[in-house]
Amino acid sequence: MEWSENNGSATKILAWYDRHRRVMPWRAVSDGVVDPYRVWLSEIMLQQTTVITVGPYFERFVARWPTVHDLAIAALDDVLHAWQGLGYYARARNMHKCAQAVVADHNGRFPDTEAALRNLPGIGPYTAAAVTAIAFDRRAVVVDGNVERVMARKFAIHDPLPKVKPQLYDLADSLTPDRRPGDYAQAVMDLGATICTPRGPKCLLCPWSGECEGRDIAETLPNRVPKGEKPTRRGVVFWLTNAAGAVLLRRRPESGLLGGMMEAPSTPWQETLPPEGDDAWRHAPIAIGKRGASLGVVRHGFTHFHLELAVYTGQANARSTAPPDAIWCPINQLGDHALPTLMRKVAAHVMTALDC
Repeated sequence: MEWSENNGSATKILAWYDRHRRVMPWRAVSDGVVDPYRVWLSEIMLQQTTVITVGPYFERFVARWPTVHDLAIAALDDVLHAWQGLGYYARARNMHKCAQAVVADHNGRFPDTEAALRNLPGIGPYTAAAVTAIAFDRRAVVVDGNVERVMARKFAIHDPLPKVKPQLYDLADSLTPDRRPGDYAQAVMDLGATICTPRGPKCLLCPWSGECEGRDIAETLPNRVPKGEKPTRRGVVFWLTNAAGAVLLRRRPESGLLGGMMEAPSTPWQETLPPEGDDAWRHAPIAIGKRGASLGVVRHGFTHFHLELAVYTGQANARSTAPPDAIWCPINQLGDHALPTLMRKVAAHVMTALDC
């Protein structure tokens, strides 16, 4: 395909975008000024998360931390708490580190090139390209899941994902214009989200309908290598209270899954059957004065595995103190802490079972 034809493709979709662009709180304000901080923040939040879910979180974040300087000096616990419900908490930790790096190393101004952006914490190839194009209107090839789907259909690419990702990137590169690259990137993403949808694509409304090689088979593309079944891991979670009724919460290690979040302590999560009875209680982080009832199982799904946690209740020995990485939290203050969705499920399960 010659560049003149590709340039025509860009012209068509930009004209469509000018009429049909989605209104989003992180996009350019009425005077056309784009805030790199808002673009970056939205791109971090939108990773693995839908626009509908992100909108209210974004609004709350920018109301509380309106600039990158404000976010940089915020307490990490406050950021994690505000992030609750968005999942993939490593994004929040890296986002906080990135804000600090922008302030410390770049005088509070985001770099305007992909190479410089990729040196910041939590910014990979996609985010660097998106911020470069959308915030600074510099040509960059922005490819997310929506763009991959649009490219696979437009060029009728039958090879499956993820193997075909480099080819789809090259095709996206061939279409990306020098003029209005930020609007073009958002146009293709909007097209994938509203017209070239995974199911039931609205081909008659597509600005590229006349040149789409995969129009007649659009819903069958892109092909994907079948995923294997996710394994199931199991463990025991301890709901431990003291004489005042406060619950023991422990901070997870900074690195790894749910890093830095607060949790009810548990045994290791493993694919073998979890320990039971005395074997399980040996993993309790404090001395137990009285063992309570077992309250069934809480189930939760992570990206790469399912989790089943048997819930054990107990009361601490009167002489027990909270370990250094833990606190006693009054029941009515659980909402003040950065509890991941899994642990909020555990809390809700216990409250229902004990009729609290």
